[in-house]
Amino acid sequence: MSEIENTGAHGTLSAIQLDVTDEASIRAAVRHVEVNHGKLDVLINNAGTGCRDPDLKTRLTQCLAVNAVGSALVAEAFRPLLLRNNNPYSIYVSSGAGSTHRNLNPSSGKFEFDEAYRVSKAAQNMIAVREHIEYGPQGLKVLVMSPGCVVSNIRGNSEDERNAWGAASDPDVAGNTILEILLGKRDSDLGKFVVKDGLYAW
Repeated sequence: MSEIENTGAHGTLSAIQLDVTDEASIRAAVRHVEVNHGKLDVLINNAGTGCRDPDLKTRLTQCLAVNAVGSALVAEAFRPLLLRNNNPYSIYVSSGAGSTHRNLNPSSGKFEFDEAYRVSKAAQNMIAVREHIEYGPQGLKVLVMSPGCVVSNIRGNSEDERNAWGAASDPDVAGNTILEILLGKRDSDLGKFVVKDGLYAW
């Protein structure tokens, strides 16, 4: 939190503990926001994990629990607070690894995790699409956003893993894409899979 505060950004910052795999934790976070703010302007569903366990069932269970089920539960829990707003956004941070179209290209997602990660992100994409269909008419602006390959410890904690062996970009690039969404510059892409320079096919 101190790192964010030291950027010189305006406004106030507070942190809430939230475990997307724990429904009690989700309910507590929703209650905190409701009591202190009364509504929610934006929900960015950005919790994500990969798994390198040799057992396929373990990999699928862990990735789906966070990336798909967790996203769905958080979206459902916070949605009533979003719908109190007159311009609410629900943004799912996904991955090109979850695009069926991109997965048909054998060279796609070179630095991403195995099939469990890809399956979980494809499932998350479907959750977002269904939210768009059901709640878009009520004014909820839903988008899926891929940050691309950015510096992150989702691949591991070594410097090479964090930087995807030199292929990862600065997370600020992805942050600017989210900012464009929140400024309404991507409203023509509601219900779609957006990236910095355009769209991904599902």
